[in-house]
Amino acid sequence: MKELLRTNDPVRLSFVEAMLAAAGIDTVVLDEHTSVVEGSIGAIQRRIMVSERDHARARATLAGADGGETAPAISEGTLLGGRVHLKQPIEGYRVAIDPVFLAAAVPATGSERVIDIGAGVGAAALCLAARVPEARITGIERERDLVRLASDNVSLNDFASRVQMMAGDLLMPPPRLEPGTFDHAMANPPYLAAGTATPPGDPGRAAAHLESEADLAAWIRFALIMLRPKGTLTLIHRADRLDALLAELAGKLGEIVLFPLWPGAEKSAKRILIRARKGVATPLRLAPGLLLHEADGRYTAAADRVLREGVGLDL
Repeated sequence: MKELLRTNDPVRLSFVEAMLAAAGIDTVVLDEHTSVVEGSIGAIQRRIMVSERDHARARATLAGADGGETAPAISEGTLLGGRVHLKQPIEGYRVAIDPVFLAAAVPATGSERVIDIGAGVGAAALCLAARVPEARITGIERERDLVRLASDNVSLNDFASRVQMMAGDLLMPPPRLEPGTFDHAMANPPYLAAGTATPPGDPGRAAAHLESEADLAAWIRFALIMLRPKGTLTLIHRADRLDALLAELAGKLGEIVLFPLWPGAEKSAKRILIRARKGVATPLRLAPGLLLHEADGRYTAAADRVLREGVGLDL
């Protein structure tokens, strides 16, 4: 059996089952957590499975019902304990906890403007919009399929009045993006430098994990162009690339705060949040960071408040 759709919407589940039955396609519905990460952040879904031989026909049937010809298989879930609804491709890169923590670390208040660089399906932007009700957020994403999904997610969460998604490459920004007008920039750049690892077979996962023509320097340069003086840049990245990150920030941004995300007690940090300000010379500060997991694997109370309740992080 092969997965066709994930959803926690019982109405859509029933509709898809009935539609496939009418087309003579047998289905099996699995009611279980798809992963520890997805279950922990509230994305508890049911999976519609079809046989390998029926999968292509089932996808075409589903795409036709959705008004498309070759629509990718999409899952539907939630973030922040159900406060944010999210559609994303079943295959390829899938949202985990990184964009949730990224959004929690952005110090936006009131109606300040935020740019989400490499927005994907909009997870970080949506989490920030849920936490800061008046923030105005612009997401830029190179992959047009993801831009369409991100725009759907904006509408799904009723954020269209203050969150917009646009297609664009940070190496060739859309003309309507005016430099120096954003109070904050946030990004979850590809974690691996080009040529340092074998690219995943799936193009979506490859783009999310491996730098392409736009390397780390290009991401930071674009953020600097978009930020107003004294605006903040917030990144989440691998801790083992901290040297490269600091080298790119040196002399360009100050008031740098390093905020490790510790996976467990006495374990090395694998992820780190970094925040810095444009045109400020305040010295670097190493914050205590956040412990993510208890000894039994459960999220700590502090991490759970970020993941389920949408609480911000004070870096």
